[in-house]
Amino acid sequence: MKIIIAGAGAVGTHVAELLSKEDQDIVLLDANEEKLMKMAGNYDLMTLNVSPTSLSGLKEAGTAKADLFIAVTPYETTNMTCCMLASAMGAKKTVARIDNSEYLNPQNKEFFKKMGVDSLVYPEMLAAEDIAEGIKRSWVRQWWEVHNGALVMLGIKLRDTAKILDIPLKDLCGPESTYHIVAIKRNDETIIPNGNDCLKLGDIAYFMSIKKYIPYIREIVGKEHYPDVKNVMIMGGGRTAAQAALKLPAYMEVKIIEQDERRCLRLNEILAEKDTMIIHGDGRDTNLLIDEGIHHTEAFAALTGHTETNILACLAAKRMGVRKTVALVDNFEYVSMAERLDIGTIINKKAIAASHIYQMMLKADVTNVKCLTLANADVAEFVVKPNARVTRKAVKDLGMPPGVTIGGLVRNGEGQRVNGMTRIQAGDSVVVFCKGMLIKRLDKYFN
Repeated sequence: MKIIIAGAGAVGTHVAELLSKEDQDIVLLDANEEKLMKMAGNYDLMTLNVSPTSLSGLKEAGTAKADLFIAVTPYETTNMTCCMLASAMGAKKTVARIDNSEYLNPQNKEFFKKMGVDSLVYPEMLAAEDIAEGIKRSWVRQWWEVHNGALVMLGIKLRDTAKILDIPLKDLCGPESTYHIVAIKRNDETIIPNGNDCLKLGDIAYFMSIKKYIPYIREIVGKEHYPDVKNVMIMGGGRTAAQAALKLPAYMEVKIIEQDERRCLRLNEILAEKDTMIIHGDGRDTNLLIDEGIHHTEAFAALTGHTETNILACLAAKRMGVRKTVALVDNFEYVSMAERLDIGTIINKKAIAASHIYQMMLKADVTNVKCLTLANADVAEFVVKPNARVTRKAVKDLGMPPGVTIGGLVRNGEGQRVNGMTRIQAGDSVVVFCKGMLIKRLDKYFN
């Protein structure tokens, strides 16, 4: 595929890095030559020092022959403009990064498509969805629902209270088991397990199950005693924090601590219909946290623009007795360190946005892609087409690539576990776990 990326910022360079490993024809555009120089010598791609809205620059990049045009500059209007220009010049698909949630309303989708913008990505909104899901349940690291909960994927950190440690998975996950363990994150390694693997203390285990069995999973991982979240404290009042507060359920009492007085006033406007308390202050001030009731808070989210601050704030909140912490970690170098420090749920906007954009590359019908930041992996939901390769044999005989496992499927609205003898049918929604951006290799199975 010929892919043009406009914008060599955090999201653009991360997408370029990932796609350059897949033997794609990539052109990275930016008006800032210094940003491009960092990429040119390290990755298999072409860089072009031009404005993304320059007609001559877009022509030089070969936009007319582009299979995918991705606009991820920091400026929404620039992204929309260059996508419209790229579409008019012949680009087959376009993606624009935005920062206006109104644009994502379903009724606006056709409007933007007519303008030449096929897909919109709002990294802060995607991150906020993950943050809200992480906060709702103090005992899980990650939660993802397929078809309104017909299937659920849970990422759970295993403590010494877990009842399933050191037992071979073939004894835990038999044909009648209520769950399937699709992956294990152990230290810096992601394992696609087989029957002889065991779960160890400190692992993050990724379970796929049906909603009615969630209480049983909570019991066997020893997390029944974790409190339900009713009080939430958020440090930082940026767009991600505002969107997360909007997505939290009404029964939660939410406090946002923000240093900038103007931003506090803006948050009061954005969250006018939510019962959210906005506090003008420094979230790093321990006395302020104590005065605002940190000791009676079940969940703390550090969502400032500074990774180090977020990690340290979560560590401090843990020491003050908060069970559930969430940190926005935008520097990939810090992700492994943050996990080793056991700070809780880790959110990386770049990885989340990259997964969403990656979906646009696929020929198969992929309705959703979920990024598992810690595991350097994705979970994708494929809708099976008639006569697709996956319908021709039992799962055990499909010859899936290493690093891929099928977690479950939804048929006629009902979630089902998958084993080696399962026969996938056209119309099924199949949930697939993929290590290290392997989704593209599955096109030939589901298309």
